[in-house]
Amino acid sequence: MEFDFSLNIGLLVAHLFAYFFILFIFLKIRRKLIDRKLINSVTSFHRGTNSERSLILGLLKSGVPADCIFHDLYVRKPNGKYSQIDLVIVTNVGIIVVEIKDYSGWIFGTSNQTNWTQVLAYGKRKYRFYNPIKQNVNHIDALKQKLKQPNYIPFFSLIVFYGDCELKKIDYVPRNTYVVSAHRVFDALDIISNENDSINYSNEIEMLNILKQSVNLGEEPEVINKHLNDIEDMLGTNRVLK
Repeated sequence: MEFDFSLNIGLLVAHLFAYFFILFIFLKIRRKLIDRKLINSVTSFHRGTNSERSLILGLLKSGVPADCIFHDLYVRKPNGKYSQIDLVIVTNVGIIVVEIKDYSGWIFGTSNQTNWTQVLAYGKRKYRFYNPIKQNVNHIDALKQKLKQPNYIPFFSLIVFYGDCELKKIDYVPRNTYVVSAHRVFDALDIISNENDSINYSNEIEMLNILKQSVNLGEEPEVINKHLNDIEDMLGTNRVLK
């Protein structure tokens, strides 16, 4: 009786390929489930953007404790309006307030300009957007008033650009402020951690509870609607009749 070894080897290769393909799919699904569980330890998938959740996952995988990361906060200001903050990270050297942007093209701006410029199609199209440094200063001011920490507690502003964009020319960035592309965000966090001394918070438990409450406000439709209406009223688009 003769055996067709070439056929047997071919079947073996096919079986091995099928096995490793199934194993690859299994590991991929398992990794996604683990990542999802990690993200859910901080936030819900219906809140924020993919970029925000990607950064949260990176922070968790880098060792930042889940209870030190606060996502999608609505901080109530003394005038009754809200300041919406993408991310707050409580560290042993201070509080990092993160503003996340998703843009493509070239980005130009200085810290004192009201608007920055996004350039697309090699200069053929230009768009303006509100200066994220100024935007995050407003967020930090609102947070400082709410948390009532001593003046020696530092607040750091971190603006992270996701998407296919290039920070072409960004000038006059203030101290304790960092403007970074997404792939450099952990470099900025390392600089903040290594170049600043450890501090002691005042009423730390109360501070953390305020941050948690600010996160919970983002689950209330009336708060979200009020914030959106306040933005619309500030822009005045509802008072333009064409």
